[in-house]
Amino acid sequence: MRTKKYTAAATTALALALVAGCAGSDGDTAGGKVTLEFLSLAWQKESVDANKALVKQWNDTHDTVKVKYVQGSWDNIHDQLLTSFEGGEAPDIIHDDASDLTDFANGGYLADLSGLLPQSLKKDIPEASWNTTTYDHETYGVPFLQEPRVLVANTTLLKQSGVRIPTARHPWTWQEFEAVSKKLTHDKNKDGKPESYGVAWSMKEPVSQSVNLALSTDGKIFYKDKDGKNEIRYDAADSAVAQLINRQVNKDRTAPRTGLGMSGSDTLPGFFAGRYAMLPLNFSYRQQVQQQAPKGFDWTVLPMPSGAGGLAQGTAPQTLSVSQDSKHKQAAADFIAYLTQPRHQVQLARGDWLLPTSTEALEDPSLTTAKNGWKTGADIAATLRPSPVLGVRGYAEWKDKIATPAYQEYYNGAFGIDELRKRLADDGNRILDRYQR
Repeated sequence: MRTKKYTAAATTALALALVAGCAGSDGDTAGGKVTLEFLSLAWQKESVDANKALVKQWNDTHDTVKVKYVQGSWDNIHDQLLTSFEGGEAPDIIHDDASDLTDFANGGYLADLSGLLPQSLKKDIPEASWNTTTYDHETYGVPFLQEPRVLVANTTLLKQSGVRIPTARHPWTWQEFEAVSKKLTHDKNKDGKPESYGVAWSMKEPVSQSVNLALSTDGKIFYKDKDGKNEIRYDAADSAVAQLINRQVNKDRTAPRTGLGMSGSDTLPGFFAGRYAMLPLNFSYRQQVQQQAPKGFDWTVLPMPSGAGGLAQGTAPQTLSVSQDSKHKQAAADFIAYLTQPRHQVQLARGDWLLPTSTEALEDPSLTTAKNGWKTGADIAATLRPSPVLGVRGYAEWKDKIATPAYQEYYNGAFGIDELRKRLADDGNRILDRYQR
C-alpha cells in the first residue's frame, strides 16, 4: 500500500533467488543444522540494515537453526512468488503484504500458522490486525507493519489561516475539512485558477485510498450477501469520500486537477513551494518530507478527517508467512515470532517509517514522540481496520480493469456518481461472480 523504489538489479536478483536453490534450503541439515531462507522485501537502507541485523542476532544465538537472508523487491512480487510456489522452490519465510495472501492461501501455498505461534505474540497484536491475515479460521501470515493515510500539512499556512488544528482525539469532520480547504485556497485575481490550493489529492493510483477511506464514512464497498459471497455495493456511505474529492476538484476548485495524475512524491515540490497546504499521503512519506523539505520549512502530520465511521480506515499490513512446502514450518514460525517481538518491531518500524502492529511496540517512546508525526500515527493506530478488499477473490482484476479507469475518469469530471456506481458495482460484481462459481 505504499510507494516503493525499484531497480532492475533488485528485480533480477529476486527472480534468480526464487528460481535457484530455494527448495534446497529445506534439505540443508548437514551436521544437524537447518538453514531457512528468508525472503525480505525491505528496500530502504535503514530497513534492510535492521532486517539483516536481526537475522545476524538470530544466527549468533541459535546453533541448530540458521537463517539465510535473501534480498527481494516489491516489483512483480506476486507473479514471482507464484512461479516459485508452482515450481516447488519457494523460500521458507516470505515477506509480503496482506492483500497478496488471499490467492496464495486459496491456492494452498501458505502454511496455517495458528498452532505454530506463541500466545504472547497472538495477544500482543490486536484482533483487527490478525483479521487481515486470517481466512476460514486459519492464519496465513503475521501482520507486523502497517501504514495509515494521514494529512501532511504546512504548519505556517495553517496558523496564518486561523483554523482549528485537529488531533486524533478531536479530528476534523469531513465537512470541516472541506471548509478548511476553502479557507486555505487563494485565487487572488479571481480567474477561477487559484495560485494556491487547500489540498492536493494524488490519484495516480486511486483505488486503495478510495476504498480504504470509505470506512470513515461507514462505507465498505465490499460486502457479504446472504449466502456469504462477496458483492460490491456503492451507496451513499460508500461513495461519500469520492464525491467530496470530486467536489473539491471540479466544483470548489480547492484541489488542483493536475494532482489527479500525480503520485505522492510528485506533489512534494508544490507542497514545499506553498502551492498546496495539505497532502493526504501514506504515513511513510514523512521520510521524504523530512529529507527533502527546504531549510526552515515547518510541517506537521494530522489525522485524516472523521465521519460516521469515526477515524476508521482500511489497511493491508506487511506480513511474514511460511511456505506450505517448507520442511521446517515450526522453525520458520519460531524465527517469525523472534522477528516480530515488540522491541524488534520497533526497529523494523523505524527503519521503514511505518507503524508496528504490536501493542507494546506502539508505546515505545521513539514512536510516540511528536517529532516527524510519529505520535499522530501511534494515536490513530487503534482505529485502523482490515481493508475491505482483503479476502476478496477477483479484487485485483476489478481494480485493474474496472475501478482504476472508472475512478480516474470520475475524479476528472468525465461523468457523475450514477455512472461510477454502475461501473464499480454492476460491472464489478460480474467479475466477482466469476471467481465465486
